[in-house]
Amino acid sequence: MKGSLLIQILLIAGAAGLCLLFVRRWDRAHTRAWKRLAFFAFVVVNVYAVLRPGDVTWLANRVGVGRGTDLVLYLLVLAVSFFALNTYLRFKSLERKLTDLARSVAIRDGRLLNEARLTDKPAEPSENAEHKEQPVP
Repeated sequence: MKGSLLIQILLIAGAAGLCLLFVRRWDRAHTRAWKRLAFFAFVVVNVYAVLRPGDVTWLANRVGVGRGTDLVLYLLVLAVSFFALNTYLRFKSLERKLTDLARSVAIRDGRLLNEARLTDKPAEPSENAEHKEQPVP
């Protein structure tokens, strides 16, 4: 019993640490409301499973899984898969936005340079178009 109490304390402290980290960075975490709710539900279910492992085994038996630890493992695989897919889709979206931005800047700079050539005015391309090294103060 003493060993199980120690691991329960460590696991609950870990869940509390995750919640604290998430809440402290709430303003910087641009996550949708349903993801926030899902995260808190995940933490609550984890704490419940740590405190009442017999209930997890009972639920596992009801859904056709032999042990509660197996059920937890299967759910963990689903959660990690969701996280990986979500991260991949976010990176693809950011990559597409960055490509569109670079394309827009290149087109705008090209128009400015073209207008300058046709009207004999000095061109004013964007600051990022030229890669000059700035002196370090």
